Amino acid sequence: MTTPHWTEFLAPQGARLDDGQIDFADQPSPDATVLVPLVHLGLIRSSGEDAASFLHNLLSNDLNKLPGERAQLSSFNSPKGRMLASLLIWRDGGDVVLALSADIHAAMLKKLSMYILRSKARLSDASAELALFGISGADSAAVLASAGLPCPAEIMQQVAAGALRVIRVSADSLVVAVPAAEAPALFDTLRGAGAQPAGSARWTLAMIRAGVPLITAATQEAFVAQMLNFEIIGGVSFQKGCYPGQEIVARTQYLGKLKKRMYRAHIDTTTPPVAGTDLYAADFGEQSAGQLVNVAPAPQGGFEALAVLQTSSHDSGEVRLGAPDGPVLRFLDLPYALP
Repeated sequence: MTTPHWTEFLAPQGARLDDGQIDFADQPSPDATVLVPLVHLGLIRSSGEDAASFLHNLLSNDLNKLPGERAQLSSFNSPKGRMLASLLIWRDGGDVVLALSADIHAAMLKKLSMYILRSKARLSDASAELALFGISGADSAAVLASAGLPCPAEIMQQVAAGALRVIRVSADSLVVAVPAAEAPALFDTLRGAGAQPAGSARWTLAMIRAGVPLITAATQEAFVAQMLNFEIIGGVSFQKGCYPGQEIVARTQYLGKLKKRMYRAHIDTTTPPVAGTDLYAADFGEQSAGQLVNVAPAPQGGFEALAVLQTSSHDSGEVRLGAPDGPVLRFLDLPYALP
């Protein structure tokens, strides 16, 4: 999803691109503030008179009420209310930009385009036009200040500096969107300001610890928004009008029939788990009790993950990965409370 120029610049910096992920030869320390090229994300731009209202009618959040200085999480759902894509959305002048997993980007661009009909909107692939960086760590604000860049104070606030935009997505993690032609210079500037280059897994770990899930090809149509805690982290509006899957999402909210939630866990294994792997618990026997959503290596060994699981299984006892006798999940805190 990146331009050849951008990929060519990263390679001499010790970067390795493989299967949509990036890694660097030199690994930063666990407590470093890191700089991650977000090549695992793709971008869609909506432009035209109906750029926002067109998407508003398709997505789970209220895009019509999104001001220019804010960003939001949202989802695109199937008619059955299952999430096809999780989205980070921000306004760019009169346009709207959507960031989503690169492995579903092309399919979602095509699917969303099918709904345009008579709307005065145009959807385009913005992945080559813009480059995304993730900055994460305790000193992320100081890094931006040292680089001469503004830093939003609140989560889901965005600030602009010319064509560059900075979005705070969690307490210590920010996304920077910049025209691709300016990306190499910005990479050098941020690194000079103290951020250490790091791979995709480091950003995934930051989002796991923030409790912000990313739908990928492995988990499409597996979850209703509330199973991923999306109503807690601001990804669903229950006051807006209809959108695909809205009836199911609203019914889940108001009838209290949610039996699964997303949890954070550590898995002590040397074999890298993958998204979509089934989870097992005693109260469900040999039947799957849930699935992994996102996984990343943990600094202390093993892996950290976001996992959607039957609440009864989480509350009642041991949960295992991949099989009833697989590795045990040790549950960790999320930065927000579950109902």
